[in-house]
Amino acid sequence: MQHTWKPVVGGILAIIAGSLNVLMMLAFMLFMAFPADQWGFFPMLLNIGMAAVLLIVFGVVAIAGGVCALRRRAWGFALAGSIVAIFSVGGLLGVVATVLVALSRGEFGRTPTAG
Repeated sequence: MQHTWKPVVGGILAIIAGSLNVLMMLAFMLFMAFPADQWGFFPMLLNIGMAAVLLIVFGVVAIAGGVCALRRRAWGFALAGSIVAIFSVGGLLGVVATVLVALSRGEFGRTPTAG
């Protein structure tokens, strides 16, 4: 099968969505690091912080899946990364990435033949 632009664009979109997620959650956690317990919000901030850590993990998985899509290796992980990118700050990018990676399944795991 001929290589198309679909997995490349899907991988780039997943990487962008994952990067946005990681950067936004790190900025959010940095904002939370300031002493905010003077109002007694510590239990709420702890729960929000755990959710932010989970979203950072989602962002890292989306980035790794995007790299797999760019390399056209491990279609299942590339698809999982693009699906996880849906739950990021750039959710629409994740939807488009998921569709593009899903449509390009036949391009994964094969080496192009000469001729």
